[in-house]
Amino acid sequence: MFDEVAANYDRTNTVLSMGNAALWRIATTKAVAPKPGERILDIAAGTGTSSASLAKSGAHIVAADFSAGMIRVGRERNAGNPNIEFVQADATALPFADGEFDAVTISFGLRNVVEPKKALAEFYRVTKPGGRVVICEFSTPQIAPVRAGYYAYLRYVMPTLVKFASSNDPAYDYLGESIEAWPNQRTLSGWLREAGYRSVAYRNLTLGVVALHRGIKPERSAAPAAS
Repeated sequence: MFDEVAANYDRTNTVLSMGNAALWRIATTKAVAPKPGERILDIAAGTGTSSASLAKSGAHIVAADFSAGMIRVGRERNAGNPNIEFVQADATALPFADGEFDAVTISFGLRNVVEPKKALAEFYRVTKPGGRVVICEFSTPQIAPVRAGYYAYLRYVMPTLVKFASSNDPAYDYLGESIEAWPNQRTLSGWLREAGYRSVAYRNLTLGVVALHRGIKPERSAAPAAS
């Protein structure tokens, strides 16, 4: 599915988010706080838009995605950027060594993983002790009228926008349903703690339409909490 929408993926995201995608990307980059010389894994990187934002710091970004089509477009668009390396990878079976990355981040991709807890365990494994994880994902608005309006947008407005913005609108049919079915902020925070991360916290963006989750891998790796 993602192979088929790769060429127009970023444009469609801009339209569907009503321009907020750029603001969410800025917030995510600030939360990751990349530094020159760091090695950062950007999972579900798509065409590399988030990776390019992170790479401006001078950090080396490994942009990983399951979709060969996304990787192909990303390599073409970022061909002149030596700080981005594209790798095709499965989030639940990452082809990297233990403790390889100073930070691991994923934006709007964890929701698309069939086994998200297994992916979080992999994120933890490849994070260095003392390293950090940052997850930007759609979430649950906590104010009832906002939540009702948001779900109405997903069900009735977004399908029309998809027909306008996407070259393959059937590929987006799953989107609204997957967002509504995704667990809320506290549940995802609990999953991060189960994976082993500590100092877990989140903050809402756009009234909780999106949440930014963070965690730290202990310097001395503790065993993951029991599920």
